[in-house]
Amino acid sequence: MTIKLGLLGFGTVASGIPFLLEENGDKITAAAKDQIEISKVLVKDEEEKTRLLAAGNDYHFVTDIDDIISDSEIDIVIELMGRIEPAKTFITKALKAGKHVVSANKDLIASHGKELISLAQDKGVAFYYEAAVAGGIPILRTMANSLTSDKVTRILGVLNGTSNFMLTKMVDEGWSYEDALVTAQKLGYAESDPTNDVEGIDAAYKAVILSQFGFGMTIGLEDVTHKGISTISTADVAVAQQLGYVIKLVGAIEETPSGLFAEVSPSFVPKTHPLASVNGVMNAVFVESIGIGQSMYYGPGAGQKPTATSVVADIVRIARHLNDKTIGKPFNEFSREIKLSDLSDVKSRYYFSIETPDKKGQLLQLAEIFSSEDISFEQVLQQKAQGERASVVIITHEMSKTALANVTAKLSEVAEFKVLNTFKVLGE
Repeated sequence: MTIKLGLLGFGTVASGIPFLLEENGDKITAAAKDQIEISKVLVKDEEEKTRLLAAGNDYHFVTDIDDIISDSEIDIVIELMGRIEPAKTFITKALKAGKHVVSANKDLIASHGKELISLAQDKGVAFYYEAAVAGGIPILRTMANSLTSDKVTRILGVLNGTSNFMLTKMVDEGWSYEDALVTAQKLGYAESDPTNDVEGIDAAYKAVILSQFGFGMTIGLEDVTHKGISTISTADVAVAQQLGYVIKLVGAIEETPSGLFAEVSPSFVPKTHPLASVNGVMNAVFVESIGIGQSMYYGPGAGQKPTATSVVADIVRIARHLNDKTIGKPFNEFSREIKLSDLSDVKSRYYFSIETPDKKGQLLQLAEIFSSEDISFEQVLQQKAQGERASVVIITHEMSKTALANVTAKLSEVAEFKVLNTFKVLGE
């Protein structure tokens, strides 16, 4: 029997699937226990179809989704279009028609995954999406299968290649945020509108999905606080280096006594931490658990071949289940009631950069404000005065999110103080 595929879209990632089927065909066939064949490919319009055929792509291109949905020979639909719509509508149609679906669409899965997973379960079909998080890193299946006996307590991730490329340039070469962004756009790493990447939204989508696999809770995007890299200054980067840190945009998900907390934020990462060495467009997921302890999964978070590799792995898994007549099990079988953490339970050290008048007594006044929230200092660095103003850098001992909000509010009430930046500081 031949497993036939219907591809939705034939962009960068989708065009990597034929490469793998050809170059690694024997291994894929042995693993799937069947031949895998691309049957039809949905494209936007006749113009795109003509262009792809002229470029030497010998596939059955169609412009109507129903040509794929109504084809009884097509077993698996592969959605690689991106964006929420029409991808959601097309996947819904495919699942309702009893077809198995593979997707790499993190935005869609984070926003509407619960609904689509439920539909797949009702229809007894598979819905897999390994490539939706960290591209070529097999992190979702690792957590669903290899870590099934372990209890995950915290997940930290460098989950967005664009922002990580920019921060690498800012750290290693002293570039400004603006210069790093322009270069990222020229190289094709950043879109003309880079908001999702640089403001932490893309990483927040991935944190939603990681929460399902690591902690069994299907939280929403609104439950993930996110802050991007656009406010990071060259001064912040320099201070981090001086104190033994690098700045990374880190997605963090942790379980506290009261529930789950997830956020994406610029963080001071000790140079000795494994995440500190994740540079350029690479991604990494760092998992803390009671069994293994600490483990890190590193690799390319995007790109044609890495992402296509994860997509084809999902296809092979579905083919195996079809052959073994075990199809219909959910991709992730770990599910628990959603319980969100009290902010008083979420604790970390923090970096504060505060501009003050260059006169006596300012550090004492700052200490009194922090002390009023029972916050103590681990490190204090007073920067050289600029005219009549000076800059004070503070690394605190561990404090709660509640204390962070309170002390930030109190600092804002003092007209002489200007908080330039506040970032989380990770432990070793």
